[in-house]
Amino acid sequence: MTDDKDNLVNPNGNAVSGLKYHRDYLNLVSATLAKVDPARLDDIKNEFLACYERGGTFYIFGNGGSGATASHIAGDFVKGASAGLKKRFRFICLNDNLPALMAISNDHSYEDIFLEQLRNFLRKEDLVIGISGSGNSMNVLKAIEYAKIQKVRTIGFCGYKGGRLKELADLCFHVEVQDMEVTEDLHLIAFHSIKQALIRELNKGQWVSMGAVYDERVK
Repeated sequence: MTDDKDNLVNPNGNAVSGLKYHRDYLNLVSATLAKVDPARLDDIKNEFLACYERGGTFYIFGNGGSGATASHIAGDFVKGASAGLKKRFRFICLNDNLPALMAISNDHSYEDIFLEQLRNFLRKEDLVIGISGSGNSMNVLKAIEYAKIQKVRTIGFCGYKGGRLKELADLCFHVEVQDMEVTEDLHLIAFHSIKQALIRELNKGQWVSMGAVYDERVK
């Protein structure tokens, strides 16, 4: 039963669900999160660590919300995960170079926007990370396929049924839910968990300052 206080009234005077929507969404996030296997996160963490130790560059990319996640995580590793380290993370988001994206999509195909950039940069020691909620975004798949042909390690982040990305990538973090927003939420949680694990491991469990200004601001 839904309490009356959970209902809202729209301008037409009809009762519509209010708090129930939020409860339903949060319950779905919680139930999906409970299915995440920490061992899979550790496998991906170890892939990140191996790339870092061999001096490779991380290339990450996605479309829409997945592209925003890719950009966010690149920023996290360039700054936060690299804080206090002599050897820093080489982390590049391929959907952040807007002129390159526009030129490639205009002159070739939107499906090639990540592939064409990898042709410029990719080396054997690198790591390629593709994010696709459906697991079927062709521009992500083509980039992952190219990396595999070049014998470069690949990681996929997907949701729904996993799509082709689940089978194509060497390692995959699959969020088993038929909901794009929950998929995106858990992708970000997974990346943050991997980042924090790496910070602790690379700094032998010691506290790391994120910068004097930051430290003062969050006191």
